[in-house]
Amino acid sequence: MTRLTDEERITEVARHIESIIDLLGEDCTREGLVKTPVRAAKALWFLTSGYRNDPESLMKQALFEHEGSQVIIVKDIEFYSMCEHHILPFFGKVSIGYVPSGKIVGLSKLARIVNVYARRLQVQERFTSQICEAVKRTLGAAGVIVVCEGEHLCMKMRGVEKQHSATTTIHYNGVFNDDAALRAEFLSAVK
Repeated sequence: MTRLTDEERITEVARHIESIIDLLGEDCTREGLVKTPVRAAKALWFLTSGYRNDPESLMKQALFEHEGSQVIIVKDIEFYSMCEHHILPFFGKVSIGYVPSGKIVGLSKLARIVNVYARRLQVQERFTSQICEAVKRTLGAAGVIVVCEGEHLCMKMRGVEKQHSATTTIHYNGVFNDDAALRAEFLSAVK
């Protein structure tokens, strides 16, 4: 099978979106919709760009030797993702803490790894654990903890329609598994 270029993939996605719009009962030749299939395809391509990025390679671009530091925390990293069940947005903030074991990573790389995993079809639970485990693997950190607070449009604008609902997920490993005080210190710092 011939491998499609990115542009060919976007064109193919646009063709399918046009079919979906037609099946919904709308006219794609109407002035406001003429370019919608291509715009929507390009938006979906961007919103799923995480599939085309390797989070560990990204972090390895900014690893530095470092001895010391009990916990390093980057908090309130905003994210936007797409629910894999309904292809509707969910969004919120992620906070990441880690105990270094000889290496630290450039702070912006933690925000970038959030983007890599957010820009995939996701569930919040997996998203949280993927970030945590990738930071642990790449840094060889003594422990990593990630807390994610998200709002899901699949719960707000369809289904149960609960406008004020939010979801919190936490994933941790290493020293955070056995040290409740360390977990509490992190959670206190990110509130």
